[in-house]
Amino acid sequence: MRSTVCFVTALAAAVAAAPAKNSLLAARQAAPKITDADILNYALTLEHLEDKFYRTALDKFDEAAFTAATNDSSFYSNLKEISSDETTHVSFLTAALTKAGAKPVAECTYDFKLPDVKTFLATSSILEGVGVSAYLGAAADIMSKAYLTAAGSILTVESRHSAYIRNALKESPFPSPFDVPLDFNEVYTLAAPFIVSCPSDNPPLPVKAFPTLTSSPDNPAKISSGTKITLLTPKVVVKPADGTSQIYAAFITVTGPVFTEATPVDGGFSLTVPKAPEGSAPVAGQSYVVLTGCNTTVSDDTVAAGPAVLEIS
Repeated sequence: MRSTVCFVTALAAAVAAAPAKNSLLAARQAAPKITDADILNYALTLEHLEDKFYRTALDKFDEAAFTAATNDSSFYSNLKEISSDETTHVSFLTAALTKAGAKPVAECTYDFKLPDVKTFLATSSILEGVGVSAYLGAAADIMSKAYLTAAGSILTVESRHSAYIRNALKESPFPSPFDVPLDFNEVYTLAAPFIVSCPSDNPPLPVKAFPTLTSSPDNPAKISSGTKITLLTPKVVVKPADGTSQIYAAFITVTGPVFTEATPVDGGFSLTVPKAPEGSAPVAGQSYVVLTGCNTTVSDDTVAAGPAVLEIS
């Protein structure tokens, strides 16, 4: 019974936040079971984005700009290697889908907003972290052992990319003993803002973007457990179905979400970053938080907005 209450509260928040869109529940109930081809095309969608992101940056900034920003004369050549890896991932997934008789998605049109190398580095770190979480989250749904092994081999490379970029930002390259799995819709929510449009004949993906949730620019530069922060819902109003129930922020970890109460403020919610229970994965490093009307579980049916990305020390 309690899970039903959670579901109704969160769904009402999501629908109230985006009344012009079809019910997320109806869309998900109507969606067919996700196949390995769907998962490979989902991965290819992300790899296309990363591939174009790095090629765009390398076209826009020269070696001197990267060296000045990182104080590392080897960064430019290593970045070209990362870019080459992403291009290879695109080629591999495209070939695997074609061999399986499925149509691979083509590259979309993107808007990365890269005014300088500093912005590129910050965005790269987020994208690589999301890539790791995407492959980790999708692993349990891959039926083919061959595809699972291939996805795992890409995941480990993405993880090394993430560690390298984090180190260039003077952040810990391995801030947590566990990485965070994200589900298909959570990942797509984070990728969607970069996507302007996709070819009309691309195979449809069984994914939806949740309403946007972002970290307030007024939050402290250093965030840790116990820090009070504000999360913004810039395009939506999130509120409980009955108008009085509690809204929660759920920090996603591999051992389960860690909940904290969220208090409505102008434009979003304030909350205190929680500490994970003893014996569970910590809330640390690149972390993801969603808003929900439920404090027992996080699923596509209970997420009202997010994820937002936070760096937690």
